[in-house]
Amino acid sequence: MKLVCPNCKKEYEVDERRIPATAKVARCKFCDHRFPLPRRDEAAAVPAGPRRIGVMLSKGGVGKTTTSVNLAAGLACGGYRVLLVDTDTQGQDSFALGVKPQAGLTEMIMGELAPEEAMIRARERLWLLAGGKALAGLKRLIDRKDFGGELTLAEGLAKVEQRFDFVIIDTSPGWDPITVNVLFYVKEVLTPVSLEAMSLQGLVEFLKSLASIQRYRKDIRLRYILPTFLDRRVARSEEILAKLRKLYSDKVCTPIRYNVRLSEAPAHGQTIYEYAPGSNGAQDYRELVRKVSGNDKLFR
Repeated sequence: MKLVCPNCKKEYEVDERRIPATAKVARCKFCDHRFPLPRRDEAAAVPAGPRRIGVMLSKGGVGKTTTSVNLAAGLACGGYRVLLVDTDTQGQDSFALGVKPQAGLTEMIMGELAPEEAMIRARERLWLLAGGKALAGLKRLIDRKDFGGELTLAEGLAKVEQRFDFVIIDTSPGWDPITVNVLFYVKEVLTPVSLEAMSLQGLVEFLKSLASIQRYRKDIRLRYILPTFLDRRVARSEEILAKLRKLYSDKVCTPIRYNVRLSEAPAHGQTIYEYAPGSNGAQDYRELVRKVSGNDKLFR
């Protein structure tokens, strides 16, 4: 029998004969998560595959790319195989990782290149499907489809996703056909929210849009709200953080403190762990990686 931890996706081959008849719950030895045992006739149908996480908010300037890159890189440092997908025409993920891909997501989905040619290995255990201006062609492809345009991304990534433990998708601000495609692919949403009033309003508007998608996709959910740019010298930041915690309680992650090293690192083509491993920014993103992976022992 194959068991897959729903939290960290660790797979186990278990001899059914050694499972007591009264056992109802399994415990993952890797992340300590407890989950219900499937019925024996259902065990063969337990799906394996990556966790699919979209880093999303309609408003710009909240730290989506910084979060996507450092979450993906941190998970890779923790031993997971990670695919980072850039769906923004600015293509900033490549810049932040210091790589210059010649192709990316558009060329793979449009069938111009095989996945192995479109993906670039940015770090050990971390692969990138780059975005950039070529995504305009992908948007036209989606718009030309009479049916199923919202599944274009899902169909394209199905070719490669089984190779990875996590697929992290960085998105653009606003609401366009590719953003809708992301919401029809991911199962978890991580929303960075800078601690200012306009971002809080942006979160409310985004959640309305997410709810409209959830009518058609019951398995997608807002999993994490990540407060960013926390500056304890500014009283308003603390007020907004308290409001977030009151409204969304357990979804709110440990905040990312304002840290100039986070803004400097991309100019050097480095993650925060490479550029300033001892900084507040590195510490805070390590904490996010622990929360998302469900493994509190990472980086300890």
